[in-house]
Amino acid sequence: MTLSELLTEAQQCLRDKGIGSARLDAELLLGHCLGLDRAGLYCAAERPVSGQKAAEFFELVQRRAAFEPVAYITGRRDFWTLELALGRGVLIPRPETEVLVERALIFLKSLDCERPRVLDIGTGSGAIALALAAEMAPLDIVALDASAQAAACARGNAERLGLSGVQAVQGRFPEDCSRDDGSYDLIVSNPPYIATADIDGLAPDIRDFEPREALDGGPDGLGAYRSWIPHCAELLRQGGCLMLEIGHDQAAAVAGMLAEAGCCGDIDVARDLAGRDRVVIWRRGQAV
Repeated sequence: MTLSELLTEAQQCLRDKGIGSARLDAELLLGHCLGLDRAGLYCAAERPVSGQKAAEFFELVQRRAAFEPVAYITGRRDFWTLELALGRGVLIPRPETEVLVERALIFLKSLDCERPRVLDIGTGSGAIALALAAEMAPLDIVALDASAQAAACARGNAERLGLSGVQAVQGRFPEDCSRDDGSYDLIVSNPPYIATADIDGLAPDIRDFEPREALDGGPDGLGAYRSWIPHCAELLRQGGCLMLEIGHDQAAAVAGMLAEAGCCGDIDVARDLAGRDRVVIWRRGQAV
């Protein structure tokens, strides 16, 4: 079979299972199998594929047909300008989180500071911390995650990408966050923010494969914010900034928690490309 024929058959298989991204997923899996990018697949569309490679490809397609995410099958995910390694047990970074990276970079570039200090709470694969480190140097970034598997993943990504300014640490916030070396200029986080009762209604790709602890925000989805915000405020330097990714309908609730914690001043809300509220931003001592 040719590459084109393999893609057509795989796409139909995935479409029959109700997977909306069937064509893209088939291309990503075939490219992974053959060591080609998507442009390479199109350039070699009529190239015959060996029976062995075709069999390997359809094994991957069957995994995707069982709703396993492509990122776990290939062991990698593109985020910002980076290719991150990841596997089961580590949250898959989403494009929406790049809004947080954009706003964080704007803030960091505005600082009159030789080496800003950043804390990334619940770093997962290290996506946010590594994107910041790749764009700005020098930074001192503590990338904290309660999961040993996630912390190891972030550490491995930092080493592979040569981003030595990122220190990936296993630990819970705030009890395992050291205060011995001063406060932070920027605290960022993509916390778990899905209400417990809503988890079972998620797409099977997410519900059955991604780590529940990185998704489940408690009964109202706001547990992490409620617990973390007072401590974040304490750890920020004057003029420092807190940026929290949120669910699209959580901006008012999170802003209210900031006010209750004594976080005075204007609170900004950044929207994603779909026009939905995505990041709540508070700057200590002044408006953003």
